[in-house]
Amino acid sequence: MPRADSEALPPTPGTLLVAVPPLSDPNFRRTVILLCDHSVDGSFGLVLNRPTDLLLSDALDEPLPFDAKLWIGGPVQPDTLHFIHPYEDQIDGALPVLNGAYWGGTFESLCEGVSRERLDADRVRFFVGYSGWGPGQLDAEVDDGAWIVLESDASTVLEDSDDALWRSVLRQLGGEYALLSTFPDDPKMN
Repeated sequence: MPRADSEALPPTPGTLLVAVPPLSDPNFRRTVILLCDHSVDGSFGLVLNRPTDLLLSDALDEPLPFDAKLWIGGPVQPDTLHFIHPYEDQIDGALPVLNGAYWGGTFESLCEGVSRERLDADRVRFFVGYSGWGPGQLDAEVDDGAWIVLESDASTVLEDSDDALWRSVLRQLGGEYALLSTFPDDPKMN
């Protein structure tokens, strides 16, 4: 599970971004995002706690050797498909995000691995869309206090998560973070 250090972490690939209430953008309210890429050119991440009622077969027109639940990765390019998985060398083109968790690779390689029973599709998480920031934008948002940046681990990133993940992460951090987890969705309801 993620942990907070006494000193704030900078956003780097493999860290989690935890939205601080009251983040005004409804796309990111109460989200936990895995940061997959962060450079001078911008940042790319996937929301871990926005499940949909859709399956992969609902989004693709081709026959698949498996089916899987879809998650909303973010508001950018909602017609794109992204995935994270634990298969470092078994999916061509996969990029390391953190120890034991990889981002993307070729979809054909994934399908072939599942068909040949070398890969378990249940260990892969699929996302439509992604969360993106332009050059310097995420760093500015972190500096402004919109995000808590935390270390993560593969088990947190690869497990199915729902809206409760945001509260759970904050509660486990304790102190002021646990207090933040109790904030109502609508502050007027307090």
